[in-house]
This record gives sequence, structure tokens and C-alpha cells, in this order.
Amino acid sequence: MLTIPGTGRRVHYRRCGRGPALLMVHQSPRSSAEYEPLMRQWGEHFTCIAPDTPGFGLSDPLPGQPEIADFADALCETIDALGIGCCPAYGFHSGGIILVTALKRQPHRFRALAVGGYAIWSEAEMRIFGERYLPEFHPAPYGEHLAWLWNRMLEQSWIFPWFDTREEARLPGAHADVARVAQAVMEMLEAGNAYQAGYGAVLRAPRDIPPADAAVPPCLISAYAGDPLQAHIDRLGPMPAGWEARKVATPAEHQDASLAFLRRHGGDAPCPPIAEDAHEGWVALQGGLIHWKGARGADRLVLHAPASEMADPEPGTLALDVPGHGQSDPFDDLQGAIEATALALGAEAILWPAPPPGDPERLYPDMTPDRFGAYLQRAWAIARVEAFFAPWYEASAAHAIPLDAAALEPPALQRRARARIVAGDAARRWHDTLSTIKGETG
Repeated sequence: MLTIPGTGRRVHYRRCGRGPALLMVHQSPRSSAEYEPLMRQWGEHFTCIAPDTPGFGLSDPLPGQPEIADFADALCETIDALGIGCCPAYGFHSGGIILVTALKRQPHRFRALAVGGYAIWSEAEMRIFGERYLPEFHPAPYGEHLAWLWNRMLEQSWIFPWFDTREEARLPGAHADVARVAQAVMEMLEAGNAYQAGYGAVLRAPRDIPPADAAVPPCLISAYAGDPLQAHIDRLGPMPAGWEARKVATPAEHQDASLAFLRRHGGDAPCPPIAEDAHEGWVALQGGLIHWKGARGADRLVLHAPASEMADPEPGTLALDVPGHGQSDPFDDLQGAIEATALALGAEAILWPAPPPGDPERLYPDMTPDRFGAYLQRAWAIARVEAFFAPWYEASAAHAIPLDAAALEPPALQRRARARIVAGDAARRWHDTLSTIKGETG
């Protein structure tokens, strides 16, 4: 996590690997999480740095109604805050649009670009997108927005655009990969309606590359069979010296070609040290990362209940996402990971919460993503009922709790439902750990 000087805008990024810095810009409406597997591969050659673009993942949105130039300039601000200097960069789809715009505005920032698919929409296509592609996305009181979201993310691999059900709109790479759809759904839930700003700016961006006589760094644009943007390779027109457009057969061939191009032009200067934010970050332990917020060196470390995530800590305290919850990786030894994190952050006292009342077998039903997205509705229903009863599965007058209208507001429901889904099986293990700790301490 880093803070942009002057504006205070917060930018979350992922980092992996060694060697020269490589900037990686994700597509919309996703986050840098989509690059984790690729970063592990390319990390053998580069220090891969993938920020969440504004309004996506954990990064703050830009104010007002930003356009593509604002996103490009925000990316350059991120480069400055990271202190990585002139570097090569990779972007897929809308990530490539942001990068090419940044290169046109500030070419000295980049050594080279590799882009996966570059859209050159016709006026007729732009009208279609403008009318239907980016509907408002707000949580609904009873979770009906989740049914739309699941099917929209799934069917975008079947037809493009996602709402065009003509046979001519079919894609050859259709899938029903539950894990892929579930990841995209969670990223959309993180972005919320802010997705309109980021995705809309990309769709409204001028559809041009630098003119053929422009003095700009080299660039490779490639697209694989099945990518709806492969046909757009033929629309690019004349390109500057050092620019190349290529159709390839598979996603792997696109990635291999991009990596080879970036290695050829990326230089060999090691990535400089990157300063970490003083009030939020990740503690690296053997086996994973633990996400924390607060005042490093504070005496008290505050922990949240199972199936939830950390709240913003009070002044003078620390908080973290328990392993397997929120942004923290899962660990087999939850207590050991928490104690090691407290030691690394300088906290002397750990405030262990009491486990919630109820039968653990019933408190934490299965949240594994399924083919039809039913787990989303299950999590949402629990988020609603736990505002009425404790434990939530006892819907009776004897177990009624005082009603809090704020707990039934759709954004609050969405936060709780999403936290429960993320925690999954870790929620039960955290409950059992707390029961053991509380039993030992009386």
C-alpha cells in the first residue's frame, strides 16, 4: 500500500519477483489479483509490480468524472510514488488502453510496452456499449443484484458484449470455470458502482495509437484466437517505428511473446527499494502474508470475530485480518501466525475475541463457489438474518436481538456477506482456535 503525495490517494499494489521493475496494469472491472499467477512466472525475470487502478481492488477512486487521461496521469503518479523510474510495462485490454494513453502523454516514463489486445471500436459498436454495457451496480436489499452479477461474469465468456445474445456474438472460448467467475465476481463486489468510472473512461477513450512518425518507446500488441479483440489487430493502421502487432494462437503464446519482448527492451537495472506505508501493510511470514492496519508499535492488537474482517482500528491500536479472512493468506496455525505478526509489529497485548455463541457446525455453512452462484445468495441471506437473531440460525423470539437499521443497509449487508465468503472454511477454524484460547485462559 502507498499514499500519493499531495492528494493522499491510496494505491494498493502487488509485488513479486526480482530483477528490473515491470509495471503490470490489469483490465477492468478486475484488480491486480488477476495477475498473481502471471507474476509468479514472470517474477523469475522481473520485479513485477501490479497496482489496483483507481476505484478497483483496494485503491481509492479518482474524484469526479475521470476520463482516460486522468487514469493515465494517476498511473504516472503511482510510478513516481513507487520510485521505480523509467520501466517496461504490460497491460491487458483496458490496462493496455491506460498504458498507451500514459505513453502518449509521458513517453519518457516507459522503456517498452507489451499489450494484450487493443480495442479500436467503430462508432456503431461504441453506441452499443454506451447504451447497455455499464449499468448502475448497487447492492439490493435482498441480494437480487448477485444473480445478475454471477451470470454477467459467466456469460461474458460465451458472448461479447455480455448482453448480446445473437448467434453472431458467440465466442469460441466459452467456459464454465467456477473459480474464474467467482474471482471476477469478488473483484466487482470490491469495486461496486465505481466500476463505471474506470471502465467507462476506457470505453470513451480515443481509439488511436501514436502516429507513425511519433518518437515513442517500442510496443508489442498481440491478441490470441478467442479474444474478441484479435480482429482489432487489423484496425490498428500504421504504427510508429519499433511497434509491432501480432495475432497468436493461444493465451500462452501471447504471454510468451510479451515476456520475450519485455525482456529484450526492459534493461537490467535492479528495482530500487520501495517505501512501505506507515499505517497499513502486510507482514510476510513463512507461508504467506498477513494484512494489518494501524499504528506500528502500538501496544494492543485487536482481532475480529470469525467470518468477518477487520474494521479500521481505533487510534493507538493495531488491527489485522485474521489468517484466511479479508486480505490475509490462510495459515494452518492461526494462533502462531497471529502471535508472530504481533511480534513483527511490536504489539505487546493481543485482544482475543470470544467465539460467537452457537453450534459451530451450523454457524459456518459451506461457502464454496458453485456452478450457479447459489453460495452468493446463501451468504447474503445469512448477512440479513444475523441482524435479527443470535445465533443467526435460531429464528425465534427467544433469540431475537435489538434491531439496528444500519446493519440492514445494503452496503453493510454486502460487506458482511463478502467477508463470510472470503473466510470460507477459515471461519470455523478461527472459531475453534478462539474456543481453545478462551478455554485455556478461563
